[in-house]
Amino acid sequence: MNQIWNPEYETMAREERRDLQFKRLQMTLRWAYDNVPFHHERWTALKLKPGDIRSLDDLAKVPFTAKADFTAAYPYGLFAVPLEKVVRIHSSSGTKSTPVVVGYTRGDLNTWAELCARVAVGGGARSHDVAQIAFGYGLTTGAFGMHAGLERIGATVIPAGTGNTRRQLQIMRNFSTTVLVCTPSYAMYIAESAADMGFDPRELGLRVGLFGSEPWTNQLRDELERRTGMSATDNYGLSELMGPGVSYECQMKDGLHINEDHFLVEVVDPQTGELVPEGKEGELVFTSLTKEAVPAIRYRTGDLSSVSYRPCVCGRTFARHTKVYARTDDMLIIRGINVYPSQVEAVLMDIERVEPHFQIIVSREDVLDQMEVQIEVEPSFFPDAMAKLLEFQHHVEEQLRQELGVRVRVRLVEPKTLPRHTGKAQRVIDKRVTG
Repeated sequence: MNQIWNPEYETMAREERRDLQFKRLQMTLRWAYDNVPFHHERWTALKLKPGDIRSLDDLAKVPFTAKADFTAAYPYGLFAVPLEKVVRIHSSSGTKSTPVVVGYTRGDLNTWAELCARVAVGGGARSHDVAQIAFGYGLTTGAFGMHAGLERIGATVIPAGTGNTRRQLQIMRNFSTTVLVCTPSYAMYIAESAADMGFDPRELGLRVGLFGSEPWTNQLRDELERRTGMSATDNYGLSELMGPGVSYECQMKDGLHINEDHFLVEVVDPQTGELVPEGKEGELVFTSLTKEAVPAIRYRTGDLSSVSYRPCVCGRTFARHTKVYARTDDMLIIRGINVYPSQVEAVLMDIERVEPHFQIIVSREDVLDQMEVQIEVEPSFFPDAMAKLLEFQHHVEEQLRQELGVRVRVRLVEPKTLPRHTGKAQRVIDKRVTG
C-alpha cells in the first residue's frame, strides 16, 4: 500500500487545489443559503448572497458560526436535508449544556471514511494491521469515523469500546493488536496498567497509536513512545465539522495535514476575529466544502493553533497546523496571567521522577486566585527524607513559575492517587466556578 492513501488529492498542486476549493465553496454556500434558514436569514440581514463571494478571499465577508449556534438550533435546525436523507445522527456529550447534533447522509459517511483512511495511513496503519478502537461507541463521533477509515484501508478492526482496561490488555495480547486508537491519556493509563499486571507494555507488539480527542504535548508523545514502543500520532476533528478526519499527522510528526479538499481553513485573532498571517497563532476556523447534511460555514472551533503552507517532506502538499495544545475556553486567568493546562504538562514532562498524571485545582482565597498543581511522583521518592521532598517540591514550583509567570503551589501525591480517565482527561477543577 502506498504510504499516501490518496495521492491525487493529498499531493495536488496548491493552485489546482485552490481552484477546486473555490468551486466547492460556491456549491456549499449556495446549498446552505437555499436549504438552511439560519444561514439564509443571517446573510440576508447583511445583504449578502452566495454570488457575492467571488474568490476564496471573499469568504471573510461571511459571518462566523459558533458552537452556540449549533446548540441554539438543537436538534435539527442547521440540517440542510430532510430527515429521510439522514442515515446517521451523532452528537456531543452535552454534559454541561445542550448537545451539538449533527447528521450524515450516505455521501457524508463515504467522505468520512475516506478522510479517516487518510488519517490511518498517515499515522502508519496498513492493511495487515489489527486495530483496536478504545473509544466509546455511542453518540460521540470518535469511534465510528476511525472504524470506517481503518476498514477502508483493509485493516482488521476490533471495536473494543472504552473502559475495562484489563480486558483491553487481554484483547491486545490474545488478538495481536498492532494499532491502538483512543485518547493519549487513556493510552498512558493502559501502559501503566500493563506494568501493574507485571509485564512490559512494549511486549504487546503495538506498532502504531492513532490518538486524538484531547490536547497533548510532544513531551507526552515521547513518554508514550518510550513506554510502549509504538509510533504515536495526533489527529484532529470536531463533531460540528465531521468528527475525526479534519487533519492528521504523518510519520514526520511536523504538524497536522488539513484535508483541504474538504475543509477550508482560516486562522483568526480570537478577540477581533480578524485574519492573522501565516505562522501566527490564532483560533482555527473551518468551512466544510463537501458536507451535505449539516454544512459548517466559517465555524469557530475555539482551538488555538497556527498554519503553514510549506509542503511536508512526506510529499503531501496540504496546509499543516500545529498541534492544538489549548482552547480559548480552557484558558485559566490567574491573577491577570493567562495559563493553559498544556503549559503545565509541558513543564512536568521535562522533570525527572514526575509521573505523567497531574491535576490543577483553582480556588479563590479572600480576593486572590490560587492555583495548586497536584502531581504524582515515582514510588521510590516517598521514603526519602522530608527535606529532599520539600526541595523537589520547590524546584517544581520554580519551574512552573518561570514558564507560567505566576506562582503556583505544588502538592506531591503518591502514584495512582489522581483520577484516571478512559476518555478525555479532566485536568482542571475550578472551584471559583463550582464553589
